[in-house]
Parts: sequence; C-alpha cells; structure tokens
Amino acid sequence: MSLIVDKKLGFGTMRLPLTDPENPRSVDLEQFRKMVDLYLSRGFCYFDTAYPYHGEYSEDAVRQALTERYPRESFLLADKMPIFRVQATEDYDRFFEEQLRRCGVSYFDVYLLHNLGRDRYPNAQRFGAFPFLTRIKEEGLAKNVGFSFHDDAETLDRILTEHPEVDVVQLQINYLDWNAAVAQSGRCYEVAARHGKDVIVMEPVKGGMLASLPAPAMQLFTDFYGADAPSPASLAVRFAASLEQVKVVLSGMSNLEQTENNTAYMRDFIPLSDQERALTKKIEEAMNEAIRVPCTGCRYCMEVCPRNIAIPDYFGLLNLHAVTGQKTNMYYERFAMNHGRASECLQCGLCEKNCPQHIAIREILKEFAALYE
Repeated sequence: MSLIVDKKLGFGTMRLPLTDPENPRSVDLEQFRKMVDLYLSRGFCYFDTAYPYHGEYSEDAVRQALTERYPRESFLLADKMPIFRVQATEDYDRFFEEQLRRCGVSYFDVYLLHNLGRDRYPNAQRFGAFPFLTRIKEEGLAKNVGFSFHDDAETLDRILTEHPEVDVVQLQINYLDWNAAVAQSGRCYEVAARHGKDVIVMEPVKGGMLASLPAPAMQLFTDFYGADAPSPASLAVRFAASLEQVKVVLSGMSNLEQTENNTAYMRDFIPLSDQERALTKKIEEAMNEAIRVPCTGCRYCMEVCPRNIAIPDYFGLLNLHAVTGQKTNMYYERFAMNHGRASECLQCGLCEKNCPQHIAIREILKEFAALYE
C-alpha cells in the first residue's frame, strides 16, 4: 500500500535532548514531551525510532512521550528490525514483540529492516527476513514494510528486483551526497523511483553538517537570501521534500527550538525553486572543498568498536579543524575521558564494515591522532 502522510516532515528520535551529554539513555523526557506536543499541534504525525537508538532507550522514550499520551490513530509510528542482531529465524518474532512492548503499541505503521546492504542481505535472505515482513503485514501488525538502506545503487536495484513485495525504502538523501560516489543519494533515489517505491528520507541535513555551513558556503547562502535568510537546515530539508517520490523527510530534532523552526517552515511546505536548486549545487561544491570526513554522526561504528573510541566526535573535531583551522584540545580530552583515544585503535576494521558512509575510519583516526596527540 502507498504511505499517506499529509505533511512531509517526520520526527526522527535518534538525536533526542539529553540531561547528560555523556549518557545516551538520559533522554530529557520533559523537553521531549513538549517537542511532541508542538509537532503534533502543527498537523504533523510521523515518528521514527529504532531498536539501538539512544542506547536502546529511544523506543521507551517514544512510549512515554507519545504513545501513552495520544490516541493511536493520531500519529504514525515507524520502527526497525535490528538485523545485525538476528542469528536465527525465530529472532525476528522475539525482537518484534519486544519492540511492540517497548513502544506501547499493537502495530506499526511502517516497519523496516534496519540498515540493509550487501553485507547484511545474505543473512536477511537466509533467516527469512522478507517472509517475516510479508507475514506481519498480512496479520495487520505493520501497515507498510520495507528497509532502510546505506549502500550503492546497484545493490539497491538488486534487492528491489528480488523483493518487489516491499512498500517503502528509507534512503540517505541530501544535496551534499546527491552526486557523491560513495553515498550515491541521487542514484539510489532514481532506483527507488524506477521501482515505484515510496521513499522516506533520512539524514537530509547530513548529521547537522548542512545546518551549520562553513564560511564559504554560508556566504553563498546569505548572499542568495539576504537579510531575511531562513535557516540553512530548511534548505536541506526542503531539497529532499521536493522530490516527487519522497513521502516523509526525517529530521532528528534535538531540542524544542529545532522543533519550532522545522515545523514552522514545513507547515506550509514550498518546493525548491530552480534558483534554490542551483544554490544547493554551489554550496555542495564549496563544502566538498572544505570538509575532511563525510561523517553523519550515526555512531554505528561505535556499536562494534572494542575500544569504544568516540569516532564521530573525533571526526567532528577534524572537520572543524579543516574548515576553521582551529584545534579544540579541551573537547578531545573530555571525549577521551570516557572513550578510547584515537591512538588506541586496534586497526580491526569492524567500524568500517558497520559504517553506512564507507569511510576509511582507520586511516583517518591515524591522521586525527597525529594532529591531536
């Protein structure tokens, strides 16, 4: 069935506000409830969560802030099967039932295999992931089924060709990655459109990278819009929302101010003009010249790092240095107090296998250690 959503802005629960920045489970529930209230009051309805988000606490937070407080028919809820944890066919039902309990619901509006790609596809086939999706849809436990995806267009085409029964795919789409050789946002979108699949967009602001533009890109932005310039994030979200096959654009909102801003410009959504599309191309070119690491901060690398190295945080510091020339040793020491130092990398490569952006993490950690240590 086709996914029907009146307003395209979706609420991603991967980057919720925290009471303790060092503890991903310390979700600020009071602020999260206010964000949910504002979001729903402005006519939006789509929420996205997943098993591992916030140290496996996001689903519980969604229950406390949303599903226990609002009628089930007043919102749409998407969740994802942690296929990286599935070791046997029966695991699908075990995880799914746990997720229903955590979220406090009897069904999901959208249910996805989480981060399917060429490495995880064989096991998904082996353990019956797609028959499982078909069954929960037939039983009314999920209204739309599909998978989220961080890989190349050729792999996406293969999966959709072999499994036309899925309704929806969740793709990383943003204007910085549209023509990228690794992320292949544009090519993956075209594959999904050719197969007639509804598209849900994740990382439209590329982990916040397109919300705080480096100086050369920001100059292009302000020159175009003038004194009444909107937020840079709005340009990124509207870029993704302007694509015809896109039904929902997820924004990982982290505070009430972001929720206010995002719902304000998306309440009466206006697609990008041709001139704005040209602007995104110019910003893309300017940023590609400055940014060192295309990291979105998803932290999938940290899920498997035996030294618990704060890879995304270190890459953020490296990008800051690349753009501004500044080193922030204080932040590095703070991160390193609770995580492994960059020089403690074992070079095992597990992080690179789990990285949706296919970043050469080990080599860049060496570069970071040489700069900061």
